[in-house]
Amino acid sequence: MDSLTFDWKEFISAFVVLFAIIDITGSIPIVLSMKNKGAIFSPSKAAIYSLITLIGFLFAGEVILRLFGVDIQSFAVAGSLIIFVMAFEMILEVEIFRFDGASKNSTIVPLVFPLIAGAGTFTSLLSLRAEYNILNIILSLVANILVVYIVLRNIARIESILGNGGAYILRKFFGIILLAIAVKLFTSNLAMIVDSVSTK
Repeated sequence: MDSLTFDWKEFISAFVVLFAIIDITGSIPIVLSMKNKGAIFSPSKAAIYSLITLIGFLFAGEVILRLFGVDIQSFAVAGSLIIFVMAFEMILEVEIFRFDGASKNSTIVPLVFPLIAGAGTFTSLLSLRAEYNILNIILSLVANILVVYIVLRNIARIESILGNGGAYILRKFFGIILLAIAVKLFTSNLAMIVDSVSTK
């Protein structure tokens, strides 16, 4: 559709899809783990950068990837490896991402990418654009980023509600979930890459 027409059904459908993919509530243990290791981030900047990145990718994603000779499957595999490392940290209590000196600022990596604006979100945006009006996708994206901002802004309050025990359990549980997502993202996209190479 070329005309900018608002539709509640499309807005809600796109919102639900993006909410499930971004999964900021599921990322709470990761953010708390980063925070406890000394990482610093700006909720407002994370929200703004994520929104700009995602809207930019919505309009020019495939073109940008083609310019660098990268397909969406290869991009998804790269994102899955970062997610895998983060899940590994959460489950085994090891430190791979080190937040020292200038690297303490984790607003861009790994908060914006790959947690919020990750390969899964990029892929979903391209899929939604093929089906829904662009206006409804943008509005649903803005609504999701608002939820992201609210969660990040209140992460200290969420931590106090959960307590150390609750945060520990959530970190382990979502670490396993995150690992499963990384494996699925890696294997499915790697299979597509192998198929495309073998058919050439």
